[in-house]
Amino acid sequence: MAKENTPANFDYNSTRNKLILSEYGRNVQNMVKYIVALPTKEERNRYAQVVIDLMGFLNPHLRDVADFKHKLWDHLHIISDYQIDVDSPYPKPLPEAAHIKPAPLNYPHQRIKYKHYGKTIELMIEKAKAIEEPDRKRHMIQAIANFMKMAYVQWNKDSVSDESILSDLYALSGGTLKLEDNVNLNRVDFRPNNFQQNSNNNNNNRGRNNNQNNQNRGGSNGGRQNNNQNRNNNQNNRNRNNNGGSKKY
Repeated sequence: MAKENTPANFDYNSTRNKLILSEYGRNVQNMVKYIVALPTKEERNRYAQVVIDLMGFLNPHLRDVADFKHKLWDHLHIISDYQIDVDSPYPKPLPEAAHIKPAPLNYPHQRIKYKHYGKTIELMIEKAKAIEEPDRKRHMIQAIANFMKMAYVQWNKDSVSDESILSDLYALSGGTLKLEDNVNLNRVDFRPNNFQQNSNNNNNNRGRNNNQNNQNRGGSNGGRQNNNQNRNNNQNNRNRNNNGGSKKY
């Protein structure tokens, strides 16, 4: 009598050993387990080389990694739970190295006084303070003010007066950087109304170009009609001449 398929006879993943490196699959792990149990090192070395080639075939993206063969041999030792005894061309990895935690990242905790200008503006202002040449310092301050105006309009989507920008520059620099009151900063305006106006102007320009093209096409059509009329007249004249020249005797 055939044996019944009871739940105890099925092989579930939950009853199997845990996959150590799941990207290589269970078959590779079973192969490594078989290599560990081989009696001689010569056999283990020969089979281990075959498994290394198979692991490289299953994960071709490792070929783009520097010294990918070294990584494959490390993975072989990890899959065997560091129990495989083979002649590896690379040093055997230590189990402790797999549990080393990376050092925590130090995030900046600096306070930005005007966030819409950013931290770069503050660094630029500090650089401008250290400049001693008057002309170079004035050009640097002018460039910083223009950048501040661009950043302000980009974040607030509204126009801003030059006096406000110069006042913020004076405050950020601690009262050390200033420009003349009558200075004109670069005009930057990203307001939607201006975009709509530009769009309307572009549409008007396209309309004028289309009208001009239509007129040109109309003129070309008129020229073609005149040419056709001339051809018809010439053909009629030939027919009259032929009829008049033929006489009966």
